[in-house]
Amino acid sequence: MDVEPFGPGSMHWDTAGEYRNLLVAGSALVLQTMHPAVGAAVAEHSTYKADPWGRLNRTLASVQKWVYGGEEGLAEGERLRRLHQSISGIDEQGRSYHALNGEAWAWVHLSLFERFIALNRYFGTPFTRPQERRLYAESRQLGAILRVPEREMPDDLEAFWRYFDHMVADRLEAHPTALDVLTVMRGTPAPPGLPGPLRRLWTPVGVGSGEFNHFVTVGTLPSAVRRKLGLRWTARDERRLRHLGHAVAMLMPRLPERLRYMPIAYHARKAARSARRLERQLRSA
Repeated sequence: MDVEPFGPGSMHWDTAGEYRNLLVAGSALVLQTMHPAVGAAVAEHSTYKADPWGRLNRTLASVQKWVYGGEEGLAEGERLRRLHQSISGIDEQGRSYHALNGEAWAWVHLSLFERFIALNRYFGTPFTRPQERRLYAESRQLGAILRVPEREMPDDLEAFWRYFDHMVADRLEAHPTALDVLTVMRGTPAPPGLPGPLRRLWTPVGVGSGEFNHFVTVGTLPSAVRRKLGLRWTARDERRLRHLGHAVAMLMPRLPERLRYMPIAYHARKAARSARRLERQLRSA
């Protein structure tokens, strides 16, 4: 498979390993499980109830390998395909599903691009249109690593947003799994190992971390998705979320790299800088 691994200089290299991504991890799972095939597969085969943070840590480690693992990222894409080959069945409505159904497999991947856009809109500096185009081109590259059928990936940014609106309006549903994910996260504590500065933001005074996670998840979902799920969101809620987002956006650039990035990303970035320094020294010797 002729796919270029990610490396320094790519947008994913700078963003995919940040701890900020935890702020949209819950909403990503909600969006994904609103697809009937994904919702059924997760309900039958996932450990999100029994071990929510363990499941998330495994997912985050996999995502970081795609971006920071070089050739190992390509192997991780193959491993995931093999892992999902046997996941199939019949859902509660009698519909057959398979985890590697082309539309479902693509949705799990492509919905992450929309979450990256939302993450920076709420908790960073919103991307410019050219940056969105570049990030989407990289998302297609990532889709190739994950063996997403090319026919399922929109050609460009404009086509992606038409695709996304169609999926929300016509394919996603208020699936029991998505609603259950929202319920489960209310009782989920802050992620283990979260750096202190982010933990203090994760658990505001007087608000339990599970409620905070639920609040951020609901708030960052597209309004059309909230309506489909019957979720209440007020102007006051939006103001609170915007204040939180501003605090995160101000804090993150000021954190040392080891607190800003998850371990796999941090070590890969550090190793890449060391390799570049050595290369410069060899050239100048």
